[in-house]
Amino acid sequence: MSSFDIQLLVTALVSVLVLVALIVSRIRMHPLLALLIVSIGVGIATGMAPTDIVKNLTDGAGKTLGAVGVVIALGAMLGKILADSGTTERLASAILRHTPDRMIPWAMTLVAFVVGIPMFFEVGLVVMLPLIFSVARKLESREHFKGSAYVYVGVPVIAALAAMHGMVPPHPGPLTAIATLKTTVGPTMIYGFIAALPAMILGGPLYGAFLAPRMTTRPDQALIDQFTTAEEKAAGHNPPGVGLGVLAALLPALLMLVHAVAEMVLPKTSSLMHVAAFLGNPLVAMLLGVLFAAITLVYMRGNNAEKLRESLGQSLKPVAGIMLIIAGGGAFQQVLTSAKVGDAIVHLTHQFAFPPLILGWLIAMLLSVSTGSATVGIVGAAGLLAPLAGTDPSLNLPLLALSIGCGSLFFNYANHAGFWMVKESFGMTMGEATKTISVVQSIVSVVGLLMVLLFNMLPAFG
Repeated sequence: MSSFDIQLLVTALVSVLVLVALIVSRIRMHPLLALLIVSIGVGIATGMAPTDIVKNLTDGAGKTLGAVGVVIALGAMLGKILADSGTTERLASAILRHTPDRMIPWAMTLVAFVVGIPMFFEVGLVVMLPLIFSVARKLESREHFKGSAYVYVGVPVIAALAAMHGMVPPHPGPLTAIATLKTTVGPTMIYGFIAALPAMILGGPLYGAFLAPRMTTRPDQALIDQFTTAEEKAAGHNPPGVGLGVLAALLPALLMLVHAVAEMVLPKTSSLMHVAAFLGNPLVAMLLGVLFAAITLVYMRGNNAEKLRESLGQSLKPVAGIMLIIAGGGAFQQVLTSAKVGDAIVHLTHQFAFPPLILGWLIAMLLSVSTGSATVGIVGAAGLLAPLAGTDPSLNLPLLALSIGCGSLFFNYANHAGFWMVKESFGMTMGEATKTISVVQSIVSVVGLLMVLLFNMLPAFG
């Protein structure tokens, strides 16, 4: 390692510490301002030209808003339609009516597991928020419940979505590792599904049951009101059927699932593949979900169109701040990436000798934590280990791809967009968000690695 590598690593560490200090100290700086200030500081400390600093800020924020921000806005609209139609309240009532309190986290894990098969983490969370808030609001009204109902219900969802996102194709991370290592989708998917089960159970229902009684987290009331509506008020006259509401809620997931299946069975040049890719794009899928919900749950039932437009406009207000903070996280991530912090991490790993499966996890983990991008972690780790994968016939490449995907999940923190989305959506402090998404994803990541090592020890897998 060179002295410049050490300087980069120290700068990355100090930048995160300064960011946390600005937000949690007596200054109480708004996260967006803190993220922009720290991003500029990192650029200056690493010798970037002023014009490059500004370009990285705008590119990072714009790329993140383009990938996540519009989808969040569409998700807020879909959630508002489902709430106003009474769909989420009726689903929440059905879950609570047929599920004992201690089994609610397990039921939410199952729902998130299904939703998470085709959906990115952030998109899946947007889709699940109305149901999380509706179930938690009803649960917290029960006198015997202690602690944060939103943590109790939300942590299992976070764990399931994270496990699916990092371990199971057709999510972009695992697919990238598979393509780089020149292995196949089928075995990696099977390994991923099996490894995800204990990971999301330990990181979800079990950890959530431990954490919830020790926290008092409650989202902003405006966001709760947006995603939940009194059942009798929501239903009104001529309420839609629950089945239709569920179809409207899951339509984006179904479109993305069709795209995922098409990627595995159709040639890339097929016209059907192009159609599936278009319809399964998160932005297009969410847009179609909103339009389908508006048509079937509002227009076809003779409800007021002007009221719908006002309602959709109001739905954007509570999430506007969340989107901007996530954009700030994207700017911070871009600056760290452009400063070549990832290269310093790679040079650091060269100082140690680890087995390939552990090395893949470690490199992906360090790159993801330092740059704020799971994709950077996966691309970097897979690229470094690709030559070894091509020369070592004894190496189980699907397990290596899974190990790299698991490493990219570890300790999602302040330079990750997902961290800010969870923090702001649930109204958490930095400490509370660390105890939830950061620890949850770390549990999922470590359990995933342990499952990889276990698979490799068994003759049927190794």
